[in-house]
Amino acid sequence: MDAAHPRVLGYLGRALSLELTAVQQYMTQASLLEIWGNAEAAKRFREETVEELRHAEKLVQRMLSLGVAPAASQLQPVAHAPDLPGLLRHNSAMETELINHYAEAVRFCVQIGDGENEDCFRELWRDEQSHGEELAIWLRQLGGQPGPGLDRATF
Repeated sequence: MDAAHPRVLGYLGRALSLELTAVQQYMTQASLLEIWGNAEAAKRFREETVEELRHAEKLVQRMLSLGVAPAASQLQPVAHAPDLPGLLRHNSAMETELINHYAEAVRFCVQIGDGENEDCFRELWRDEQSHGEELAIWLRQLGGQPGPGLDRATF
C-alpha cells in the first residue's frame, strides 16, 4: 500500500459521495419515469445507475488499495422535476459537478506527481464527460423544452 496525499484522499472521498448521489438520483428517477409510463427513459436511467455504481466501486477499490476505509460523507438530495427534460437538466448539472471534481483532482495529482491516482481520476473524468455529452444530446433531441405532464406529481 502506498501512502497517498491527504488531499488526494479527500478527492476520493468526495468523489465517492458524488457517485453514490448519482446512483441514488438515477435509480429514483428511473422509478419515477416508470410510474409516468416512460419505460424507454427509465431503462436508460437504470443503465446510468449501473455505470455510476461501477464508478463508486472503482473508488472503493482505489481507497482500499491505499489502506483507507471508504466512507461517503454526504449524499445530496435527489433532484426532481415534473418532466423528462427537467430531470435531464438536473442530471446534467450533477454530471458537471462530477466532471469539475475529477478535473480538479487530476490537476492536483499532476501537480504533486501522483501518476497512479491521476490515472484513476482521469479515467473517471473521461467517463463523466461522456455522460455529460450524452445527456446534452438527449436533451437537444427532446427540444430542450418541458414535455407533457407538467401536472405530474414528483415527490
